[in-house]
Amino acid sequence: MKPIPATSAALRVTAPARLHLGFLDLNGEIGRRYGSIGIAIDRPSTDLTITPSTENSATGPESRRVLKLLRKYTDDGKSGAYAVDIADAIPAHAGLGSGTQLALAVGAAIARLQSRDLSPADLASLGERGARSGIGLEAFASGGFIIDGGKGKTDRPPPLTLRTDFPKDWRVMLILDPNFSGVSGEAETTAFSGLPPFPERQAAHICHLVLMKLVPGLKELDIEAFGSAITEIQEIVGGHFASKQGGSPWTSRAVGEIASRMRDMGATGIGQSSWGPTGFAFVDSQKAAERLYHSLGEDAKRDGLEILIIHGRNTGASIETLRNS
Repeated sequence: MKPIPATSAALRVTAPARLHLGFLDLNGEIGRRYGSIGIAIDRPSTDLTITPSTENSATGPESRRVLKLLRKYTDDGKSGAYAVDIADAIPAHAGLGSGTQLALAVGAAIARLQSRDLSPADLASLGERGARSGIGLEAFASGGFIIDGGKGKTDRPPPLTLRTDFPKDWRVMLILDPNFSGVSGEAETTAFSGLPPFPERQAAHICHLVLMKLVPGLKELDIEAFGSAITEIQEIVGGHFASKQGGSPWTSRAVGEIASRMRDMGATGIGQSSWGPTGFAFVDSQKAAERLYHSLGEDAKRDGLEILIIHGRNTGASIETLRNS
């Protein structure tokens, strides 16, 4: 058996889900590819406790994935072994960044217990995350609204271009469909490789929308400017990915229908996070969010969907010590 590390502290880590709101440039004609837009949200979240142990073990949702991560993080033979109890986990393959947040939560806790100074990018590299987007890394590190600078010539995760607080009064309507899963892993790699070329004029237009409409709208609390930019970006990017989603920009047509009804009722910034099936819409207040929820909640349930009223999260993951011996 591997020795128990000198410290026997138990750490609790809570890591936020994130929404991926779209890409800037899928081809990278000027030297950088992808470039992502996203926000950290207050729920769902991954909540786990990790304790030094004599052997690696995991209980709770996503325990198999956690065991794989433990093997990756401790295969040097010097990092000890750990017991992980997962109280809650972001739904997998739902477009909410579950894999990245799980990998960072486990890696950050082990680094803390080992008194090692590792950045989220270092942890992502160990956990094989951040291949295309840096949104999940920054959501873990600091939360908020995030834009990354895309992949350059190295294998490092994309650099942070912009991070700002998400308005505290705005709400996100999250539309979940447990009956569908977004593509991931090898299937995602294959899907990306099979996409047609992304027109340079569309990439230029998205960048123009981000710089001159989306970000100013966010800064000036103009949800119509922010939201209309998000909707247009989603239409462009979603249309490009439609060939890999059965000809639709929505993985779940039921989610798309509810999102469209939200738009008709005054919501803005309509779209799908990553490969879905999770959809989203933005409103400017809790009151507006509750109105949509009460109007559409029962219809969503009949379609097997769940609607959540979500806040943006302007802080990153939390790591707290539960006990020492």
